[in-house]
Amino acid sequence: MPFPAHFHFGASTSAYQIEGAVNEDGRKPSIWDEFAHKSGRIKDNSTGDVACDHYHRWREDVDLIRSLGHNAYRFSIAWPRVIPNGRGAVNAKGLDFYDQLVDRLLENGIAPYATLYHWDLPMGLHTQGGWLNRETCHAFADYAAVVAQRLGDRVYGYATFNEPRCSATVGYLEGRHAPGEMDQAKALQVAHHLMLAHGLGMQALRVNTSKARLGVVLDVKPYHAADNSAASRQAAYNAYGVFNRWFMDPMFLGHYPQDIWEGYGAAVPTVQAGDLATICQPIDSLGINYYSRGHVAHSAAKAFPHAAEVRCATSSFSDMGWEIWPDGLREMLVRIHQDYRVPDIYIAENGAAMDDVLEDGQVHDPVRRNYLESHIAAVAQARDSGVPVSAYLAWSLLDNYEWGHGYTRRFGICYVDYPTQQRIPKDSALWLRDFIASQGAQPYTR
Repeated sequence: MPFPAHFHFGASTSAYQIEGAVNEDGRKPSIWDEFAHKSGRIKDNSTGDVACDHYHRWREDVDLIRSLGHNAYRFSIAWPRVIPNGRGAVNAKGLDFYDQLVDRLLENGIAPYATLYHWDLPMGLHTQGGWLNRETCHAFADYAAVVAQRLGDRVYGYATFNEPRCSATVGYLEGRHAPGEMDQAKALQVAHHLMLAHGLGMQALRVNTSKARLGVVLDVKPYHAADNSAASRQAAYNAYGVFNRWFMDPMFLGHYPQDIWEGYGAAVPTVQAGDLATICQPIDSLGINYYSRGHVAHSAAKAFPHAAEVRCATSSFSDMGWEIWPDGLREMLVRIHQDYRVPDIYIAENGAAMDDVLEDGQVHDPVRRNYLESHIAAVAQARDSGVPVSAYLAWSLLDNYEWGHGYTRRFGICYVDYPTQQRIPKDSALWLRDFIASQGAQPYTR
C-alpha cells in the first residue's frame, strides 16, 4: 500500500471527550455539560468533567503523538472555552490554550487539523433557542472569525463542523445526545441551521486565512438492501439520501434532494431566500468519518425512509454493535468523488470500539489492528481509482468520554487508565506507528 511521503497519518480527538477542566480558566458550560449532569441518559452516569485531563496534559499528549510517528493530529476547539457565553467577550486564556497547542504540534512536525464545532454549544446560546434559533448561525460565524484571527494559517486545515447530521438527528430526533430532543421537524430545522452556519463560517474563515485548507467533516455511510425485493432496494436508496445526500447536495450542489424533501412531507425546514447559496460555499477539503454500512430492509412500520437495520449473520461487529465493513469506505470515497468532485478528501475519523483489557502493561487488540489495516487498504484502493485522498486520521488517539456511553466504550489506539490518567499505546497504535514508518511519511513542515 504505497502512500506518498506527504500523505498525512494521525489520529483525532474532540474537546469535550478529552479536555476536562470544564470549570477552569473562564470556560462556561456547554449543552453537553448540562446533558451529562442532568439528562439521566448517560449509560454509566458519568460526565466529561475530567475525561482524559488533556487540558493539563496536552504537552505529554503531543509527545505521545510524536512518539507514534504521526504527522497530523485533528482536535476540536471548545466554543465555550473561547467565547464562554457563545457571543460577546472572548476568553483570552481559552484562546491561549489552543494557541500553545498549535505551536507545540508544529514544533514536532505534526499538521494541526482544527474542528470548530464538535457538539459543545455554549449554554448561553442554548437558552436563547440554540440551533433552532437562526441567530446562532451568525454567532458561530463570529466565533469562527475569532479563532481564525488568532490561529490563522498556522493551522493546516479548519473544519467548521463535525457531523452536522449527528448533531441534528441524534440530538434532536433520537434524543440520545444533547440536548435530548425527539422531534423530526426540529431536527430538520437544526440540520438546515447547522449547514447555514457552515456557510457563514466558511465566509468568516476565508476572510481571516489565506493558506489553510477550509471545509467540513461529514459522517457518511453506504446503504445496502438486506434482500432482493424492490421495496428493500428503495428503502436502502432512500436511507442513503437521508444520511448522506440531505447534507452533501446543499453543500456541494446548492439544493436539497427533491426526493428526500418530498419524503419528509410537512416536517421540512423553513429555508429563507439566499440560504442555499450561502450553504454552497466552495471548500478546499472534505473530511469524512466512516465506521460502518447500513444493511436494511423495507419496513412499513418505520417512518420515512422506511428502512429497518438487519444484522448480517456473516459479519463481525465492534463493541458498539457496528458492522465491520471496510469496503464501504472505498465505496463512499469513490461515490463522493464521482457525485461531487470535491478537490480533496481526508479520513477525519475511522476506528472501532473494542472490549480492551490492560494486562501486564499491554493491550492486545488484534481486531482493531486488523480494522485499521483493512480500512487503510480501502483508502489505498480509492486512491488507485483516482480519488484525491490526502490523509488518514484514526479515531481516536485516546480512550475517552464516548458521549451517551460514558466511559463504557474504548475507541482509542492508546489505552487510558482513568484513575491514573496513564496513556498506554495498544498493539494497534504500535502497528500503525510501524506502518507509517514503512510508508516513509515525512514530518509536517509549514
